Amino acid sequence: MKKIIISLILFSTTISAQYTDITIVKEAKVKNKGVVVSAHPLASEAGAKIMKMGGNAYDAIVATQYALAVVYPQAGNIGGGGFLVGVKNNGEKFTIDYRETAPKKASRDMYVDKNGKANTDLSQNGRLAVGVPGSVAGFFATLKYCKLPMEKLIQPAIDLAEKGFAITEQEANLLNNNKQNFQKHNQSSIVFVKDIPWKAGDLLVQKDLAETLKLIQKQGLKGFYEGKTAELLVSEMKRGNGIITSEDLKNYKVAERKALEFDYKGNQVVSMPLPSSGGLLLAQMLKMAGYENLEKYQQNSTQAVQVMVEAERRAYADRAEYMGDPDFIQDKTSYLISDEYLKNRWKSFSFSKATPSAEVGKITNQPKESTETTHISVIDKDGNAAAVTTTLNGLYGSKVVVSGAGFFLNNEMDDFSIKPGVPNMFGAVGGEANSIQPNKRMLSSMTPTIVLKNGKPYMVVGTPGGTTIPTSVYQAIIDVIDFKQNANISVNAPKFHHQWLPETVAFEKNFPETTIKDLEKLGYKSEKWNQIGRTEMILIDDNGNIHAVADGRGDDSVAVE
Repeated sequence: MKKIIISLILFSTTISAQYTDITIVKEAKVKNKGVVVSAHPLASEAGAKIMKMGGNAYDAIVATQYALAVVYPQAGNIGGGGFLVGVKNNGEKFTIDYRETAPKKASRDMYVDKNGKANTDLSQNGRLAVGVPGSVAGFFATLKYCKLPMEKLIQPAIDLAEKGFAITEQEANLLNNNKQNFQKHNQSSIVFVKDIPWKAGDLLVQKDLAETLKLIQKQGLKGFYEGKTAELLVSEMKRGNGIITSEDLKNYKVAERKALEFDYKGNQVVSMPLPSSGGLLLAQMLKMAGYENLEKYQQNSTQAVQVMVEAERRAYADRAEYMGDPDFIQDKTSYLISDEYLKNRWKSFSFSKATPSAEVGKITNQPKESTETTHISVIDKDGNAAAVTTTLNGLYGSKVVVSGAGFFLNNEMDDFSIKPGVPNMFGAVGGEANSIQPNKRMLSSMTPTIVLKNGKPYMVVGTPGGTTIPTSVYQAIIDVIDFKQNANISVNAPKFHHQWLPETVAFEKNFPETTIKDLEKLGYKSEKWNQIGRTEMILIDDNGNIHAVADGRGDDSVAVE
């Protein structure tokens, strides 16, 4: 079995480790086997191992998420939240929303000072930035689609936390660069900080986290939301200005929602509904771009990028005005993705010039900051598919580790409109629809997506990247369907991003200069970014051949059962 799998590896890097050898697999082509693509090789292997034990795609998703909470602490988590989109091999579609919620003591102006100024430091760092975690509840909600018990699904993560694993160079650099943040926001010592700098190959052992995972293994959902772990989390809140209570934890509930479905050129796109803005933005952008017959152009050509950017501009203006938690606002999804609305929205498009953002929404100045999220794509040998995007929001979330429990807490409260018109850490502006209210879910950009052809999974895709997530998934779908690119080219091609405000279009540093110059002549403002997203993609052709690709921008990796 192992020899067959290795023969399918097109690119790999091996790092010798004390606990295990870590093999980063960037691409695999298989048939009649389950495949996992995630941000870390050990997490992907955990999911593949579970499928070898008889688990399906949903078992693999749970195991991979738990493992990411150990080996990818900057975004993998049990202290954050996420979204799952699933399509079973019988055609059943479902989503699980385990997005964090605002604590009961949260209020609309909790980050606004007496002079009316929004304090984004409080919404982005420390204990007051933390929303009620949803991940563990989401894992348990997934169990009804699984074949194996939670005791088995969580075991690979326990082993990784208890025995430790060798960190990569990227992980060492991140830990070193965030040392001061960790020290600033944690009163007790944490395993992520040590006296000498981290380096590739160092062993990261997380005993406290292992014990927390064992409590979940033994006590189920109550092992996290009640008892010792809940007490430690609430105690952590009291060390600062945090407001999460034991009641908040005990009362947390996941929401199972109807998937957002729409047609794109004969393919059925299945994505996440509100409170993810992702699926709605994806529908708007694909439909508007579809009015211009993109298949006539080439990937990253001037005309294609202009069309796609203008669709992004209009969709993100709608995001700011209309989108939020559907349990708290009037959900206008059906109207916003209707041809009647979108064709009218598209009337102002012209190939001769850039559309000023002021023409599609009210201008507000804003900064641009970085982001961390993580995505998993899975398909099993029986054709069940799952896409999950999960996050702490920013890099290592709030930077706060629950003392004695060993896991990072999110800074998800920043995804609310902390003051209508004030941008969040990703530069996204929000209005009243996304204002803070107790128990409300904050608007998200996460866009786990499954595309069906003739009713069967054709593409499983997603990415991290804050507000760049929907535009990267949008590009991935157009790359494959319109530009006929394979998974490798689509995933690793240079990306671009526009979100209405700021007015600029961001391009990855290796983006074609001729296209950028042509767009500038049409009135577009540009800037260069080092990286946009880390896409994980699985394509399945009509004959059942699976092509899985992990993004080359990081340590992302494919594992085959």
